[in-house]
Amino acid sequence: MKKQNTGTVIKKLSPFPEAPPDSSGDDLWNQVHNLSDILDSLGEGIIAHDLERRVLYFNRAAEEVTGYSRQEVVGRDCHQVFGSPFCGDQCFFCEQRVHLDLERKEYSLQINDRLGKSHRLEMKVVGMKDSRDRLIGVLASFRDVNELLEGRTGRAQANSFAGIVGAHPRMQEIFQMIRDLAHSEVNVCITGETGTGKELVATAIHRESWRGHGPFIPLNCGALPEGILESELFGHVKGAFTGATYDRKGRFELADQGTLFLDEVAELPARLQVKLLRVLQEGCFEPVGSEKTIRVDVRVISATNRDLKDMVRRGTFRQDLYYRLNVVPVHVPSLRERASDIPLLVDHFLALFTRQGKKTVELHPATLQVLQEYAWPGNIRELYNVLEYALIRTRGQMILPEDLPPEIRRGEGTKPGRPVKLTSRAVEVALKQSAGNRSRAARLLGVGRATLYRFLNES
Repeated sequence: MKKQNTGTVIKKLSPFPEAPPDSSGDDLWNQVHNLSDILDSLGEGIIAHDLERRVLYFNRAAEEVTGYSRQEVVGRDCHQVFGSPFCGDQCFFCEQRVHLDLERKEYSLQINDRLGKSHRLEMKVVGMKDSRDRLIGVLASFRDVNELLEGRTGRAQANSFAGIVGAHPRMQEIFQMIRDLAHSEVNVCITGETGTGKELVATAIHRESWRGHGPFIPLNCGALPEGILESELFGHVKGAFTGATYDRKGRFELADQGTLFLDEVAELPARLQVKLLRVLQEGCFEPVGSEKTIRVDVRVISATNRDLKDMVRRGTFRQDLYYRLNVVPVHVPSLRERASDIPLLVDHFLALFTRQGKKTVELHPATLQVLQEYAWPGNIRELYNVLEYALIRTRGQMILPEDLPPEIRRGEGTKPGRPVKLTSRAVEVALKQSAGNRSRAARLLGVGRATLYRFLNES
């Protein structure tokens, strides 16, 4: 396919070509050159080229990511500079592709810089048109996702322990408790609301101890009926009941020399509470249908979101079993009790999504404010689900409040007595995002127009 000639003539290579006299490509040159100072200050890499693929602009961030200087790039065919299409198979200026109807495109690609280091880029490509609406070139912006990922991961890792993220003092106390428990063999009972990460704490205690090389066997005591639960805990022999066609080891036997994690331990039926107590006292049990005694060396970590003390008072949980399980209690705070950790958790989850190959996004300051004001009845598990929802909803690379689930946008779970507070930074970003439209900025911030106007008048 013959390329269209814009007539643009490159007169110097750095930092930007001079405008050619009497050229039909003046519009493209003027559009990019008038923005050159702004483009050079951005953290995103910027490349502009004409329809001949001749590079007209290459900003400082583009130099840093690719390892090529402006002098080496400007004025040359971008395919020749980089040895192949910079945009890989997404290039709209290859011979076999029609580019004259180029619209805004967004995609990811992998490149190697001049030194051979791999970079994953998020690309945005848009056609540039002259005053007569004719396509005269292309402007591509890109950012290094690896750098963003490293930043997010670094912030989360700096405030985490054994895979648990948290800088709040309550979480730091738990981290120290895990370290202390690593040198002990006592049973531990972890309490906390659903979704706070009790199993993560149990896993960390196991891994930090000498049993860390042994098995970690979890069992949800509330997920199975009594008959099946007994077999799951202690195993059974062939013929013990209908359907028992072979011998089967139970979780206690599988956890020998390791740790057994009993989640929702408060749901254990009374008869199984007696059998569990015997194992904790004597370290032995008989599989269902067997007279053979099996001895094991297992550390038991239990967890519950219920008040075991109250259950003991009401007679629904054995007191002697309670004291056997609850030698060292560990309470995991709810997310609303440590809302200051939400930015760290957001960084952690967004970095996780990126590593999973999902879209790379950032969080608008107003969105973060909404998340910090919400009460989080589902705790960290709910936060993860909300971010996954927003990732699907967002159309760009910035999660806005409007991308959140409706119940969170409406503030149905907002903490009592904690109205949304505006900050100068959040308002500044919202006004920029809405191109100065105050009504839209107010919607982005999740407040009424009058609230925003009052904030602007007072600041």
